[in-house]
Amino acid sequence: MTDPSLALVVPAFNEAHRLGKTLPVMIEYLSAHQPNAELIVVDDGSEDRTAEVAAANFPNETRVIARVIRFEENHGKGHAVRKGLLATRAPIAIFSDADLSTPIFELPKIVDPIRAGDYDVVFGSRALDPKLLGQRQPWRREYGGRIFNYFVRWWMGLPFFDTQCGFKAFRMNCYRPLLERAAVDGFGFDVELLFLARKVGLRLLECPVRWDHNEGSKVDIFRDSVRTLHDLGEIRRRFWSGQYNSAISAAKSAIAEGSSVTPTSF
Repeated sequence: MTDPSLALVVPAFNEAHRLGKTLPVMIEYLSAHQPNAELIVVDDGSEDRTAEVAAANFPNETRVIARVIRFEENHGKGHAVRKGLLATRAPIAIFSDADLSTPIFELPKIVDPIRAGDYDVVFGSRALDPKLLGQRQPWRREYGGRIFNYFVRWWMGLPFFDTQCGFKAFRMNCYRPLLERAAVDGFGFDVELLFLARKVGLRLLECPVRWDHNEGSKVDIFRDSVRTLHDLGEIRRRFWSGQYNSAISAAKSAIAEGSSVTPTSF
């Protein structure tokens, strides 16, 4: 069986309603513009029919490689993203939010720089070009995000304006070792992924993308901000205590050796 050329991972928790609308859009786009692509929905312990809705879109699908990975318990978005990315053999893997707040047609912006060999990690940003923003977030969420980004820049040393946009692409041969050892399951997982990439010396690009706020977000700005700040502290603690050393060494070796990709089975 031929390995997929590209993988799109969609983490999902109680997203049955949204996936019924967005999965057909993803399938149509991938089949038309990304030959031999793979689409992986990761059901993170949903209490609704998320897995069933996803599977209902896939049974006779031959244009893309499509499958569902389901976990009985909810572990967190970071866990779902990592497991989905690790499950593919594709050389480039992307994750996107189930609501397609960033439209799927923006995909070339984060894939093409990796395919061209210029970057290893490319991630969408809502902050670089305000003209690309459609429906904005409620003001509390928007300003809360700005405050959080200040902490990320100051405390974590990441010179980016938006680490939390759910639209990121990775060159998997060099990034897989970092995914295998990353540990943040909550909303701070984006920061951990970029933090480790910077420590390894991977080439990162923050790219402006179109984005629209969709109602029904599961993020509680106050509760989850506190949890995410706790995640940042854990990332710093793990780094300074040496818990990431093996991940960083393995990633550097993979870069040097051009190691093969071995997906994780679930």
